[in-house]
Amino acid sequence: MKSILNYFGHPLLKFPLLAGLATGVLCFLYFLGLYAIGVPALGNIRVLDYGIHIIMMIATVWYYRKHIGQGRLHLWEGLTIGYVLNTVAALVTGWLIYLFVTQIDPGVFAEYVTNSKKLLLEGKKQITDQFGPETFAQQWEKVSTMQPGVLLPDELTKKTALAVLPVLIISLIFRKQDYSIMQ
Repeated sequence: MKSILNYFGHPLLKFPLLAGLATGVLCFLYFLGLYAIGVPALGNIRVLDYGIHIIMMIATVWYYRKHIGQGRLHLWEGLTIGYVLNTVAALVTGWLIYLFVTQIDPGVFAEYVTNSKKLLLEGKKQITDQFGPETFAQQWEKVSTMQPGVLLPDELTKKTALAVLPVLIISLIFRKQDYSIMQ
């Protein structure tokens, strides 16, 4: 057990894990803010919480480079920090939202299903023209039988897809290596 704790005590994992936890909580607070002002909390406007991810990635990579790497950062370190932070934040946010919609207010998920059906109906003509009525029927069935359990993998999938480019850019910007051995 001690070796496992030592493994996660390494700065390359410890800082992104803690920052990911903080990011997940901040994203959940954003969700709660949307809920409090009456905006559909599971709607498309929630995607803006990815800005919190980017800010926290920049801050964590900068902190790691300045305090742990003594001004240096390898590309792989930046990528590791970014992806660990992003994954932990998505998992924490997903679980907190899941607990909220199952324990506190199931109406939020019901509203999400209703809005998804409405969006699907708005695009019915385009879907049936491009893919056929069978595809529309399958999508309708899928949306109609959705359970809150889809929120966690959905959150993880969306955030992972959104992370690819920002993590690479942040890692490249903050990358600084010691080239003295090559001289």
